[in-house]
Amino acid sequence: MKTKFSFYTWFLFIALSALGVFLFITPINTEDGIKVPIAILANFLAGRVEPFIHWFALIVFIIGAVGSIVMHFIPKKEKRTLVDSLFRVHWFWTAMRVFAVVFASMYVFQFGPESLTSDVTTGVLLDPAAGLVTFMFVLFLFAGLLLPLLTDFGLLEFFGSMMVKIMRPLFKIPGRSAIDCLASWVGDGTIGVLLTSKQYEEKNYTGREAATIATTFSVVSITFCLVVVETIGIGDYFIEFYASVIICGLILAFIMPRIYPLKQKADTLIDGSEAPENREDVQDGFNVVTFGLHNALNKADSNRNLGKMIKNGFINVLEMWFAVTPIIMAFATIALVLAEFTSFFRILGMPFEPILALLQIPEAGEAAQTMIVGFADMLLPSVLGAGIESEMTRFFIATVSVTQLIYMSEVGGLILGTKLPLKLWDLFIIFLIRTIISIPIIAAIAHLLF
Repeated sequence: MKTKFSFYTWFLFIALSALGVFLFITPINTEDGIKVPIAILANFLAGRVEPFIHWFALIVFIIGAVGSIVMHFIPKKEKRTLVDSLFRVHWFWTAMRVFAVVFASMYVFQFGPESLTSDVTTGVLLDPAAGLVTFMFVLFLFAGLLLPLLTDFGLLEFFGSMMVKIMRPLFKIPGRSAIDCLASWVGDGTIGVLLTSKQYEEKNYTGREAATIATTFSVVSITFCLVVVETIGIGDYFIEFYASVIICGLILAFIMPRIYPLKQKADTLIDGSEAPENREDVQDGFNVVTFGLHNALNKADSNRNLGKMIKNGFINVLEMWFAVTPIIMAFATIALVLAEFTSFFRILGMPFEPILALLQIPEAGEAAQTMIVGFADMLLPSVLGAGIESEMTRFFIATVSVTQLIYMSEVGGLILGTKLPLKLWDLFIIFLIRTIISIPIIAAIAHLLF
């Protein structure tokens, strides 16, 4: 049934959705490279809070850890409160919050073993000027408050009905996920993960769909790709590099949902209920455009209370600060210590040497060492591969490192901190499968180019 909507509802849909597109998806050329406005805002604020942001992070970690421990000794009540949401977690996650306090304290006060106070481990995460975790606090502030512009005023509903015939058969995900994917590819993988997590919690995605989107389309930003190619010394090949990332990324997006472990994820909503079979069907009397517009205006009309949106936004910020950032701190620190101070990832990479030699990749032994280390941090393969003489091999390493997509110092740690149905083992298996599939594809492209 078609409904007439007020001017205010139309305004909410058009103006606020357009503002969301501008903030999260529109690329802008800056002195530091191509960025989306939300990242520009986050960088601006990060510069202002730099003198004390690491102290703020430590305080948040301490409150989160202490609160979680205390909640284990307080009986549950029938009604779940904000305090429950922030601090009532499983003992395992409580332990991770405690580890985050320990690791952060070691860096801030500079005590303990070098592996846990070094600029190449905890410093990568907690450095006031460029740490990933400290920057996350700022990014989460803007994302928590402003993500509703993309999700709550009809943008996803409008494009969902039009994109379903592309996204569903190709990638086995809903049409509305096209906006998630675009936000990741143009903006940043972390923005895509946050958007996907929010949609999963609001029952717009099933567990399988959310897991697929988060681990398939949460690609690093174009700006970070520029950092990768400059680090490894192939800046002149950026267009060829990025085109290869897109080609390989789309092939992987087609394959990954059809195989283990994503295929085995429960195709149910977050509460265990079944998703409506006809949730993406176009109703009688509509076409795909008018039905998308009808759904969009219905969504905007149901969110007329902007005060409530702002309140929920602040709650989202607190949940990300207390639940997500400590997990990133804990897991990423452990991964970076293993990468920088042990032979763990080098040993894991040894089986790739004969494969790369078979594919005629020059300096295969050196390249093989970089194949697994990207699981800790995506820039590490380029740092380790920068000394390799062969341009072809450096191109190969850089391209594979980006198409691997899962790395614990950011996207991987962020996924583990959300309610997405993905465990550490899932992420490593997905990373490994993406690596194995990417290697022959990127090798073929490299041989064509060099």
